[in-house]
Amino acid sequence: MYVCLCQGITDRQIRQSIDEGADTLRALRQQLGVMSQCGKCGCMTKELLLQALDERQSATYYQVA
Repeated sequence: MYVCLCQGITDRQIRQSIDEGADTLRALRQQLGVMSQCGKCGCMTKELLLQALDERQSATYYQVA
């Protein structure tokens, strides 16, 4: 689904960028251009980032335990 209509960025592109190391909203803005025009995509971008970081943390926890 499109998250940023201004830049034509999808949720898959955001997730891919996070998988490749973007771990802040600033990094996502620099890499993809999200939140650089109207800013309406900010909430969804933040939600995707937090979800991905939570999943990463959970995966790490279960690997260690």
